[in-house]
Amino acid sequence: MSFPSSPRARSGPRRRSLLAVAPAALLVAGCSAGSGTSGASGGSRPSAADRERARAARDSRALAERYDAVVATHPKLAERLRPLRAEVVRHAQAFEDGGKESPSPSASGSPSASGSPSASPAAVVPAKEKDALAELAAVEREIADRRAKALLAAPGELARLLASVAAAGAAHVYLLTEAGR
Repeated sequence: MSFPSSPRARSGPRRRSLLAVAPAALLVAGCSAGSGTSGASGGSRPSAADRERARAARDSRALAERYDAVVATHPKLAERLRPLRAEVVRHAQAFEDGGKESPSPSASGSPSASGSPSASPAAVVPAKEKDALAELAAVEREIADRRAKALLAAPGELARLLASVAAAGAAHVYLLTEAGR
């Protein structure tokens, strides 16, 4: 006898997708902070890892700006979004602090890059709270997917950081879609 499918269709990530990313996040939690190399070769051009790290930091800063825009438009959501935004800011800091042995040119330049064109869509926030949360979840999903793809080519520590932050992004998507109901 087969069981009927659930009458309630769910949007957002499924439990399986969150569980698939969770082992990577646990792996990151168990790693020591000094176990990897920064990937900076001391040359004049930043390495691919440094460029990916700078891009990830810019993405997180732009995402934090989107959270700010949603809260400015919908102040009632401030309490609900505050912890998610704080985590996004910590992600940006983790990417910026990635080359802690010596600051790389890309790491020192990333805070000024937060005013990049990718941050400009944050000014347009839907008038309905539910739509604003859905848009925020879509941006979180896009960034988490991009990071999940980028970790395949990233070196050790950066790959673990990308995996951890992508997992957190997937959790944010879930929380934002549940909050919008």
